[in-house]
Amino acid sequence: MLEIEVKIKADNLASLRQNLLILGARLEKERYAEANTLYDFRSGSLYQKRCALRLRAIGKKAFLAFKGTPLKSRRFKVREEFETEVRDEKQIKKILRSLGLFPVFSYRKHRTVFRTNRLKICLDETGAGNFCEFEGERSDIIKFAKKLGFSRADLIKLDYVQLLQRAEKKA
Repeated sequence: MLEIEVKIKADNLASLRQNLLILGARLEKERYAEANTLYDFRSGSLYQKRCALRLRAIGKKAFLAFKGTPLKSRRFKVREEFETEVRDEKQIKKILRSLGLFPVFSYRKHRTVFRTNRLKICLDETGAGNFCEFEGERSDIIKFAKKLGFSRADLIKLDYVQLLQRAEKKA
C-alpha cells in the first residue's frame, strides 16, 4: 500500500480535537498508548536505504510494519508500507533476532484517531511535542488542513524518529 502522510505541530490538542469534531471528523479510537521499536541489521542497511521495520505494541496487540524508501515529494512523506498484526510479540521478536535484526530505536506516544471520508487524522503526543498526523490522498490532506486553519508551510514530512532525534539534540 502507498502511504501518503504529513504532520503538523499542534500546540493545543484539546482545541484541535474540538475543531476536528466540528468539521465532521468522527472519533475512531480514543486516546491510547503505543510502544514503537525500529529494527535493523548490524550493517544498518535498512537505515541506509531510508527504510524502516517497526514493531508497534498497543496493549496486548502488536503490529509489524515495513516502510520502504521514501519517494520524491516536496511536501509529503510518500512510501510503500506493509503492515500486519502479529499474535505473539515475544515470538516475533525472537524471529527478528534470528534473522539478524536488532532494536535500534524505541519511542512511545499517545494517539487518538479520527477519520473523515478517506482521510485518517491522528492526534499524537510524543517526546518531541504534539502533532496532528494526516494520512490519505494529498488533495484531501491539503483541503482538511486548510479547514483547520493550517497552510502548506505548516506541513512537516519528517517521521517521529527524525523529530525525536532533533528534539534530543536541542535538549
